[in-house]
Amino acid sequence: MFIEEIDAGNYIVPLENDNSNFTYVQEEYMEAEDPNTNMSPQVQPILGQVFSTMDEAYHFYNTYALDKGFGIRMGDLARSRVTNEVIRKKFVCCKEGKKYLGDKRQVGKNVKHRRDTRTDCKAKMEISLKNGEWLVDKFYDVHNHDLTHTPSKVIKYRSHSKFHRTESCKNLISELHQNGLKSSDITKVVNVVTCSTEVDITPRQCYDYLRSERKNYVGKECYGIVKHFQEKAAMDDNHYFTMDLAKDGTLRSVFWADGRSRTSYLQFGDVVVFDVTYKTNKFKMPFAPFIGVNHHGQSILFGGALLEDETEDTFTWLFEQFLTCMFGKAPKAIITDQDAAMKISIKKVFPNAYHRFCAWHINKHVIENLQSYRARYTDFEETFSKWVKSKSIEEFENGWTTFQEKYVVEKGSWLYNMYDLRRHWVKVYMKEVFLAGMTTSGRSESINAFFDGYVNSNTMLSDFVIQYDKALASRRKKEEDEDFVTIDSCPTLLTGHPIEQQAGKYYTRNIYELFKKEWQNSFSYTHEKINKDIQLTNYIVGQHAVDKFLWRTVQYDASADLKVVCSYTKFETRGILCKHILYLMRKKKLDAIPDHYILHRWTIGARYKADNSGKKRCATGDYYVTPMNIMLVRTKFSKALQNAMDFPAEIEDLDSYLDKFMDRQSKRRSSSTVGIKTTQTQVMQM
Repeated sequence: MFIEEIDAGNYIVPLENDNSNFTYVQEEYMEAEDPNTNMSPQVQPILGQVFSTMDEAYHFYNTYALDKGFGIRMGDLARSRVTNEVIRKKFVCCKEGKKYLGDKRQVGKNVKHRRDTRTDCKAKMEISLKNGEWLVDKFYDVHNHDLTHTPSKVIKYRSHSKFHRTESCKNLISELHQNGLKSSDITKVVNVVTCSTEVDITPRQCYDYLRSERKNYVGKECYGIVKHFQEKAAMDDNHYFTMDLAKDGTLRSVFWADGRSRTSYLQFGDVVVFDVTYKTNKFKMPFAPFIGVNHHGQSILFGGALLEDETEDTFTWLFEQFLTCMFGKAPKAIITDQDAAMKISIKKVFPNAYHRFCAWHINKHVIENLQSYRARYTDFEETFSKWVKSKSIEEFENGWTTFQEKYVVEKGSWLYNMYDLRRHWVKVYMKEVFLAGMTTSGRSESINAFFDGYVNSNTMLSDFVIQYDKALASRRKKEEDEDFVTIDSCPTLLTGHPIEQQAGKYYTRNIYELFKKEWQNSFSYTHEKINKDIQLTNYIVGQHAVDKFLWRTVQYDASADLKVVCSYTKFETRGILCKHILYLMRKKKLDAIPDHYILHRWTIGARYKADNSGKKRCATGDYYVTPMNIMLVRTKFSKALQNAMDFPAEIEDLDSYLDKFMDRQSKRRSSSTVGIKTTQTQVMQM
């Protein structure tokens, strides 16, 4: 029913011939006779006021409430049954209604309810639509609670705390969110920069706004990611990305790596740490970074992935994409947690890579699963530790037989299963495996901690890949800073010995410090000769005060290609000569470390260079082609073609050059084929 007018007694007078299907029940409103009630004397002027919009009416009532000392909320509305248009709206006191405690979802649960702020207050203002305008046809100003007359307190009501809903505040929140700040941190920043007359925004208000914004992007995640990667590919010819989509076109998983990451992998991809424990994004998709260690010993990223789940099929898809991205070059070793699905996929895609379980996770599982043995056997922990630290595979295997019988290790138990997986975690089986100093996925966890400054649990996927680039840029800046420090400074030598000078010249600053520690310790060592033949000599090397049982065996081969092998296997696993070998080199009066004992990956020469040709020398001195070389030549060709597109003469020159080049290729291939056939004929005639 539409409203015609309000008579002198504040009754509603209906329109004549009202054909709307809206039913309205009249209510009578009277001035309060009790002088102690919180009744406004200005009831009459408010009734009958007209507003152009519903929002205008809301702001009017909210301003009135601020002056009187209470807050308001949106109340019920009514729609026309014919047009579905809103024709009535109610604004109520913020203390209207009562708390509902009958939620069946909470039955049987220990629920901690918030303090009750509702008093079932009946104060309200109602408006109705008439001739395109909103008329106040009901107004009730009696409150059943005390009003707040202190300005600093009344402004804390939600309807008066409006700053968080202003465009300036929203823009500031969005900008801070895009830079990776959490809601709590954004709240602190916004409250610092706002004026004192504004009410501080709360983390909840910040979160609610960001949540409403995210809803606008629910259907655009895949598009946003693709768009970002297309823009990256336009600037970086070697940028790689791929997506795994479901049948309905929704995003399942995505993997990406830029050109520099791919170049870094070719230099430092001998060992990779892979971990999927990081789930900081809106949809809780596991973030799976491929991580290595550079020439400074710093963590570097080879690529990143967001995965749908952690199943064998998903891991297999990801590892295959990673292998394709990295020119078919598989890592020599990969470190992961103890995940069965991941283990199967690694064996399938990287069959020749050594798969090591994260030492930190193993130690954690040892504490959790062997407590019952410790409780039953007082000597279990000591025996277990000694067995795991066996010096040889034979000692470990013999120890298992004794261990199994003494402590009654049953088949199917955790310890029995770990014995079956011993090659993935027991050190004695990894003496020849180069791990670049990494034994745990802690390298990955440190990367996760690094990303925490850029993303949070509310980060959308399209934002995540952008923040990934920012984190990557920051990480690379630290690498470049270390490059500069190494190049711009000289190491402080301990002795001035030629070997130490050589190490200081080639190694990066951080790696030299590791070498320096081994070099310094070597001066407290001595040796005994075990046996000797023409070129090969065996020694035991150790400290005077240490039991000779703990000394290390060093095999010194004085042939043309000097070879020194220590039972400590630091060079084999870490890539740096140990103190035992350095001691013997000094005793043998060597002036330099043989080239094959200075790994290029630890030298300043391994730093990233945009114009690096990627060519490497064979033992004969000739160059051979590497995947990096192919990638860079492809990049140069693409740039040359792109730069020539607007110049027909250059396109013609390029086309002519390619014709001549391909003609030379054809002649070379023909001559090679003739040579092979001639050789085969000669062999058959012999």
